[in-house]
Amino acid sequence: MENKIETTKGEELMLNYKIYQPDKSLKKQGLILLLHGIGSNEEDLFQLKSSLPDGFIIVSARAPYTLSPGRYTWFELSHHLGKPVINAEQAEKSRMVLNTFISQLIERYDIDEHHIYMGGFSQGGIMSYSVGLTFPQKLAGIFILSSRLLPDVKPLIKVGPLLEKLRVFIAHGTNDNVLPIHYAREASEYLREMVPLMDYHEYNMEHRIGIEELADLKSWIESGA
Repeated sequence: MENKIETTKGEELMLNYKIYQPDKSLKKQGLILLLHGIGSNEEDLFQLKSSLPDGFIIVSARAPYTLSPGRYTWFELSHHLGKPVINAEQAEKSRMVLNTFISQLIERYDIDEHHIYMGGFSQGGIMSYSVGLTFPQKLAGIFILSSRLLPDVKPLIKVGPLLEKLRVFIAHGTNDNVLPIHYAREASEYLREMVPLMDYHEYNMEHRIGIEELADLKSWIESGA
């Protein structure tokens, strides 16, 4: 058996990333792709690897746009009259880049295409919605942690049998003052008929990732393996 490996790659792929590869088995391994929030980097969610299920390759990707050294974003964000205003062009480019990045990871690491999960925190969750709901054939499931669904993505959602097979895990803190809980409730209500395989969770916490939330996420991924 090979030792477990943690290393940084990225020169030949669309995005820089950090990867954890478990001991190799006789069968192909699934993938858990992690997407950080605004102003963070690939080191952030990579720390969660010990809280995720065994037997998966875990990749934490770095967003393509630089805010400052060590701080990255999937799209620039500002606020106008108390409402978030996104750079829609950057958000769309990131959606397409992530779709290609998944294909590149599948090819490079010989990943089991039927066991690919993408998820993220805050802006990383936004991108997980955007990719998963528009390219449902690429993923077994998405997990959305303290995030929201962009209105711009709604017209692009691929409604139909493929989307109905997509597993969706939505989790949010009831005391979140960055992205209030109404974002999660509105998204779950909007998507419920399109994605019947939805698990929705609320926690007594602020804008963060909680221990109970991680335990629920781990069980959810394991239940689909």
